Order: sequence, then structure tokens, then C-alpha cells
Amino acid sequence: MKIDAAVARGIGQAFSVERLDMEMPRDDEILVRVRASGICHTDIAMRDHEIYPIPHPCVFGHEGAGVVEQIGAAVTKVRPGDHVALSFSYCGECAACRMSRPSYCAHFDALNFEGGRIDKSSPLSQSGCLIHTFHGQSSFATHAVVHQNAAVKVRRDVPFEVLGPMGCAVQTGAGSVINVMGLRPGQSIAIFGTGSVGLCALMAARLAGAGHIIAVDQSEARLDKALELGATLAIHASRDDARARILEATGGRGVDFTFDTTANMNVLRTAMAVLARLGTCVFVGGAPKGMELVVDVEHMMTGGRTLRGAILGDCHPEVFIPRMADLYSQGKFPIDRILTSYGLDEVNAAVDDALSGRSIKSVLCMHDEA
Repeated sequence: MKIDAAVARGIGQAFSVERLDMEMPRDDEILVRVRASGICHTDIAMRDHEIYPIPHPCVFGHEGAGVVEQIGAAVTKVRPGDHVALSFSYCGECAACRMSRPSYCAHFDALNFEGGRIDKSSPLSQSGCLIHTFHGQSSFATHAVVHQNAAVKVRRDVPFEVLGPMGCAVQTGAGSVINVMGLRPGQSIAIFGTGSVGLCALMAARLAGAGHIIAVDQSEARLDKALELGATLAIHASRDDARARILEATGGRGVDFTFDTTANMNVLRTAMAVLARLGTCVFVGGAPKGMELVVDVEHMMTGGRTLRGAILGDCHPEVFIPRMADLYSQGKFPIDRILTSYGLDEVNAAVDDALSGRSIKSVLCMHDEA
């Protein structure tokens, strides 16, 4: 079948919306009519080989949502007509998957970052030439063929533009607070970087009953949004000493948790420096392989402090995404307040707005029909 997709043809090159050929789904795959797809900084960083050398040409996008149009013979999780949110692909059989921790799947890179299926094939092509896929879905497109593990059936009353970011931003941000930290009422958190992931963490912290919720960023607009969503203190990192301000706000104790989305080693060191005793720093920013961090061993050891990396908030998408969709429907997780919508043909404007900070979470919307 023919589809339209935003194709990346090289490092640093703008996306071009092109007509592609798409195979019908294999036995364990699903054809989804994509209705919306969030744009994540990871899409851009991966396109530009800042984290992982994704092969080009490639269709990016890993925060898709839409309607199931066709299923393979072995698919049991969804039916045609179901609304689904798309997330990452995983094998379902390795030790991590058997522990319900699929974001640590032994085959995660091969299934999501190497440009195609595990057998190196791709459902996408153009004039007989292979087009690579990304993160198990390639949702910057009108349609996607995904493994059934990457599709999560969701309630039908949640807008697709809300469901899309649940595939990554919501899981990474809110999941880190709920699953990794297990933040309890009255505990404190400092969030470094208040883009969509940081603000999802903030909304989850507020929902969990956190006491201090401290937002740190260099964008006045994002800090204003953080205060709107429940931050108790906003610190402009380029004007203020974040470490001093956080310690002052907590009476010198520090915070129970810090959350770093920046992958900036100086920021991460600050995030560790402001931890209270027995505190935990969770970091999720995508750093290139080989980047090293110098740790104050005495500070970490004698204070019983923990530094913890996390992928996609330790979430199992089949469990976590429906839960967050319910919370959105109940008015408890207002992610719609950070979204800006664009058409597929506006993909480059959407990317530019995301990179400049004019948009916190850019979302591509496709197919106006029901």
C-alpha cells in the first residue's frame, strides 16, 4: 500500500514528506492508521547521530497513536477498530521481559535502533529501495506496521494527540516518579529540565502528593508552565545558583529525589549534590556512548545516596499507558496543557518550535476523519 511519511535522508537534514510503499503486516504485526505522533528530542538526536547511528533514509517517530486497520494471523492483543497507543518493541522472552521490565529487553537496540525488524528487513520502501524504521513504529507517517507488543489498546474517549506522547514522554517522566522513585506524599523532588519529560514527572509528583517540587530550567516559558502545573519553586539556571537555591529552600537538607533530563554532566553533578541523605538521583537524558561522569564518592557513600539510570520509566506499556489514560480522563494528569498540534506537512516547523522552546511538546496530527 501507499503511505505518506516524513523521511530523514541524512544527518542534520530537514524531513521531507514523501510517498512510500508499505508491506502488509506479518503474522505477529499490526497495521495502524496513525492519527497523531509526538515529536521527541530523541527523534532529532537519533536522526543526527548524537546518541546512536540510526541508518538513513529513515522514518522517525516513536510516540504514535491511532486505529488498528489490519492484524496478522497470530495477533491476539488487539482487533481492527481498536484505538492504540504505540510504544517500543520488545522480545517478550528474555529475562528482563519475563520480569515485566521490557524497556531493558536484551534485544531492545536490535528491535528499535538498528533500522528495521530483528531480521534486518523493513516494511517500508520507495521504488524498491529500503527505508529504515525507528523504535518499532516510525510514526511520522499516515500508517505504521508494528509488532503487536508495541501496540497498547486504550480507551476510545482520549484524544489521539494526548495518547501519542504516552509512548515515551509520559512513561519516561511520570514512570520515573511512580515506578523508579516510588515518591510518597510529603517527599521532595527537584526536576532538572522542564521539557515534556520533566513536566510529566512534575505532574506525577504533584499527583503523588510531593511536598517541595522544584523546577530548574533556562527557559522562562517552561518555568512558568512548571509553576502552572504545580511546582512550588522555579529556578532559572542561567541566572541563579541552582544548588544554593535548592539547599536554601530545603533548610540545607536537600531533596529526597532529583530527576535529570538533560544529559549534561554539570547539571547531573548538581542533581547529585542537592540530594538529602538516602536520596536518589534518577537520570534519563540520552547521552552518547562513552560519556563519563565524575562522582563525589564520599558524598554518595556516607549519605547513602543513589544514582540510578532509567529507561522509559521502568514501565510496562500494557499496564502503564492505560493507567495514565485513565488519569488524564479523570483530570488528574493534564498533559494536554503542554501540547501544540501540527500537520504532517508542518513537521519541520514542529521540530524547529520544539528545539527553540516555542513548543513544549509538538504533536503531528494526521487523518482528520473518524
